[in-house]
Amino acid sequence: MADHTSGKSGSRHEEEKTHIPLGLPSPPILRQPIGLTHESHMLAVKDIFSDCSDVVFRNVMISPEVQGVIVYIEGIVNSTDIQEHMLRPLIRGLVEQRTNEPEAPLDDTRVALSQVKKVATWAEAADGVLESSALLLMNGSKEAWLFNVKGGVRRGVEEPQTESVIRGPREGFTETLRVNTALLRFKLKTPTLKMLSMTIGSDTKTNVVLSYLDDVADPKLIKDVKKRLNKIKIDGILETGYIEELIEDHPYSPFPQMHYTERPDTVAGNLLEGRFAIFVDGSPFALIGPVTMWQMLQASEDYYERFFISNLIRWIRFLFVAIALFLPALYISITTFHQDMLPTTLILSIAGAREAIPFPALVEALIMELSFEALREAGVRLPKTVGQAVSILGALVIGQAAVQAGIVSAPMVIIVSMTGIASFTIPRFNFAITVRLLRFPIMLLAGALGLYGIVIGLVLISVHLTQMTSFGVPYLSGLSPYSKTDTKDIVMRAPWWKMINRPSTVHRDQKRMNTNINGTPESEEGW
Repeated sequence: MADHTSGKSGSRHEEEKTHIPLGLPSPPILRQPIGLTHESHMLAVKDIFSDCSDVVFRNVMISPEVQGVIVYIEGIVNSTDIQEHMLRPLIRGLVEQRTNEPEAPLDDTRVALSQVKKVATWAEAADGVLESSALLLMNGSKEAWLFNVKGGVRRGVEEPQTESVIRGPREGFTETLRVNTALLRFKLKTPTLKMLSMTIGSDTKTNVVLSYLDDVADPKLIKDVKKRLNKIKIDGILETGYIEELIEDHPYSPFPQMHYTERPDTVAGNLLEGRFAIFVDGSPFALIGPVTMWQMLQASEDYYERFFISNLIRWIRFLFVAIALFLPALYISITTFHQDMLPTTLILSIAGAREAIPFPALVEALIMELSFEALREAGVRLPKTVGQAVSILGALVIGQAAVQAGIVSAPMVIIVSMTGIASFTIPRFNFAITVRLLRFPIMLLAGALGLYGIVIGLVLISVHLTQMTSFGVPYLSGLSPYSKTDTKDIVMRAPWWKMINRPSTVHRDQKRMNTNINGTPESEEGW
């Protein structure tokens, strides 16, 4: 015999009573132990989940003397598991409760579900239901049982959208936490891979996992990360960006101090170098730390192609990062203050193009740069098929119309186009945004002081970077402070058979490879 009703009972007053504001004590019912009678069970769960139409209360008769109720949230559980592995065994009497010992424990070994947990308070029971478990309450028992039947419709494993590669794995993280940790386990098949779980957020109760290699990562680093995570007191965590801002070293710096990725192979590679990763349930991105500036300029394919190709692409990337940051400022400073630095033919060509332009070079550059940023933002927010057309056609039409109208000059359109293309070569989106942001104050300095302003901007950025750290690791590690071992993977990538040691700043086990591959001599072990 079985029936089920949805949890719609209760008044507005009861709904407000069950809400737990941040920092306030929980409702009295959640602090009470679980009662013995079926009536007390029903009153308690309907009080806790009042006005929750997605909560299902399913009454079951386990035996003529034992009545129970199953509580779960529809949509986040696997209904097939509840039907086949809970209701069917219970109704058929496969799980029996001795009537002469009402407090005897349930023989959960006969239920075909792998994860079962006993709870004794309503707070634990409510948390379990909210975390996609099915709650079983039986009259005559002061304990309840939580069966893990997590399910629901979630996105499957697909190719990462933000980090596409030509050569490399095509699988990416999803919004399901355990799928993400499993993808990492496929890469690192070692018991030293640790997955520390915690819950953050008083309302969202978001599951967060800290992952690292126990025999490689520095214990002081892991202790520091745990301390920072445990200090977070907030009502909800909806994405990894919340945690990134709450635990970084320099919250007022425009430079990213953690790296986020959708790729399991990227996480595995960083863990092998002694770093840690943070997974958040509901987010397809994993946070990686500590990081250096050089990591922000490296792509996954740098390690999958042969080192000749990787080095050429990396040098091109460094060149275009400089172009993305300084090219508009150089144009402004030279055309405004230092015309004698250009060849006569070129300066005459630029002067002829700017002859009818009513604005100075600085204003002209700001108009074009802001227009380009607006078009890029519009292309991102619009649907993909429409967004690409708007970005390309908008840039062409607006640029051509602005030149014909005499608002901007043709050389400025070329400069802005080159700058935009250069910014797309930066593989990490958060670092590319930083470069785009810093471009504007450097343009203002160039418009006010010429090349001296650019030098001042460069010095200020350099001073800021040398003072920055990421979880105690200098942001320019490898060059400042200098480390011969770390230079193997900064400006150029050494061949794999020479990359014997891990980075010197974030690990405790230095060697990662023997020294006899490809005839590498013992004297080159420091590479």
